[in-house]
Amino acid sequence: MASPRSEQVPTRDRERSPLNWLLLIPIVLPLLVPLFNAKDPTLFGFPRFYWLQLAFIFVGVGTTTLVYQMTKRRR
Repeated sequence: MASPRSEQVPTRDRERSPLNWLLLIPIVLPLLVPLFNAKDPTLFGFPRFYWLQLAFIFVGVGTTTLVYQMTKRRR
């Protein structure tokens, strides 16, 4: 007969930071069609749609990095 293990279940309080809500920004931002539904203005000859898609990537990377740095556990 196996004896019961005395392992503790780690608390999930640190994983439920309010900063995690910031991760919704890169998800919702590209869904706002009126932001990029035009040709003008152009940036370096590229229409708004193309350079705004690239900007969305930078927003996503920046937001993810910020949330990670603010919520990682201190060692």
